[in-house]
Amino acid sequence: MRAEFEFVKDLNSHACQASIENVERAIKRFFDNCKNNKPGRKGYPRFKKHSRSVEYKVSGWKLHPSKRRITFSDNKGIGELKLLGKWDIHTYPVELIKRVRIVRRADGYYVQFCVNVDDQQDPPQTTSEVGIDVGLEYFYSDSNGNHEENPRYLRKAEKDIKRVQRKIYKKKKGSSGRKKARGFYARKHLRVVRFVLEQVKVNKQDVIQVR
Repeated sequence: MRAEFEFVKDLNSHACQASIENVERAIKRFFDNCKNNKPGRKGYPRFKKHSRSVEYKVSGWKLHPSKRRITFSDNKGIGELKLLGKWDIHTYPVELIKRVRIVRRADGYYVQFCVNVDDQQDPPQTTSEVGIDVGLEYFYSDSNGNHEENPRYLRKAEKDIKRVQRKIYKKKKGSSGRKKARGFYARKHLRVVRFVLEQVKVNKQDVIQVR
């Protein structure tokens, strides 16, 4: 690949290995679904033309002693990045960090750390049993008759998202205005996704307490 594609020469070798592993994982999943006669679509691997992430293993990056900055040492020109927001990475030793991924979202760039730690949660001691059912009408229902309403974030934001989407097609192709409108549209979708993830976290705690 380095001989065929010019841009691959500047990438860290571990970043290339991680990308190939993702491809092999997708191919293996496809053939496993075929062999097991999985109903519906089998997950045929698709070529990712515009990749929004790059993953490094144990080389190609270096974390500052304060763990508030990270430097990428390959020849792609990323350099040093300042880590903003809330993070718990300073509580883990550097040798436990097995992978680092840069991900581009609609509102900026994020650095994800894959840390090798034991995550064990001891459930509370109880003698009761509760059944949980997840559905469309309710987010979940238990056997005691309790219901958690489905927030339907996408349905509530659908009208606003369609309005923003129409603005994209009013802009000239290739113009800065169209690019700006696409970014605004992507941020609307990202906001819905984050609402859903936050709801899952909150209700996960409720389910633990129910147990």
